[in-house]
Amino acid sequence: MSKTPPLDSLRFAFGTLTVLPVRVTRWDRESARAGMMAAPIVGMVVGTCSAGLGLSLLFLGAGPLLAAVATVAAPAVLTRGLHLDGLADTADGLGSGKPAEDALRIMKQSDIGPFGVLALVFVLLAQVAALTQLYGDSWGRGAAAAIVSAVAARLALTWAARAGVPAARPEGLGAAVAGVVPVGGAVAMTVSYLVISAALGPFFGGQGRVRAVVAVVVALVVAEVLLRHCRRRFGGVTGDVFGGLAETAATTALVVLSLGG
Repeated sequence: MSKTPPLDSLRFAFGTLTVLPVRVTRWDRESARAGMMAAPIVGMVVGTCSAGLGLSLLFLGAGPLLAAVATVAAPAVLTRGLHLDGLADTADGLGSGKPAEDALRIMKQSDIGPFGVLALVFVLLAQVAALTQLYGDSWGRGAAAAIVSAVAARLALTWAARAGVPAARPEGLGAAVAGVVPVGGAVAMTVSYLVISAALGPFFGGQGRVRAVVAVVVALVVAEVLLRHCRRRFGGVTGDVFGGLAETAATTALVVLSLGG
């Protein structure tokens, strides 16, 4: 059981995963463990803010497409594009086909290569398309999907920080949080947030609870596949990989939720 005070764990989670003015008062393995286990709480907050913005536009007379764009833009603003930048850098590193050391060097460069651009375009298009369909079905379905996908994204981070997953570099956020979360803790967090996602199930119609749970599980599975590939290619995780995993999980959850009507 973590000895880190709840407030310190929340400071770590919000201070490292959002741009909210939260001061991280502790930067050690124990606070990193508690913070990464609290990552889904960040997802709940980010998802709720995103849904709130989308709903506000709908109630002001905007269409589903504009509401979807706003819902996708909100997390980018709240994270200062951290996860999108990580997705682009990870795509460039993987797409380079170079050995781990060279791929990691490419990922640290400030520019975005062709693989990164393609990854951003396809992921953002998929998110907007899925949310447009969901908001078109009902305001509740779109809002609930925004929350479920944001939670799935941060659960993917909790799993990526689990024990046994090494860091690819000796410095950076990846090194700070790699291997800090016990597997049992990740399982407990997953079960808890599957229950919360299922509670939003009625917004998705018939078998909605099952659909919400399946969306989170599939998102975590797809993120795990990407994580394993990154471990093989880079030797471990980096902050960029964490960002790529979050965006991959969020997109997967939205796509699953948009299927089946």
